[in-house]
Amino acid sequence: MEYVAVLLPSIVVGLLFWFAMKSIFNADKAERQAEAQAQAEAESRAASTAEHPDSEPNR
Repeated sequence: MEYVAVLLPSIVVGLLFWFAMKSIFNADKAERQAEAQAQAEAESRAASTAEHPDSEPNR
């Protein structure tokens, strides 16, 4: 029982660290996906204006 009392705080802190890092990496992944989607939309808009230079984009 003494071993549990000694190891339990370290295990709890390790689990908290693991959950914190997991949430940080998931947030970073979501941010990268959103950035890639925004970049693709911007490239799509640039390509469509390059094909039709006479028309102005809606603002």
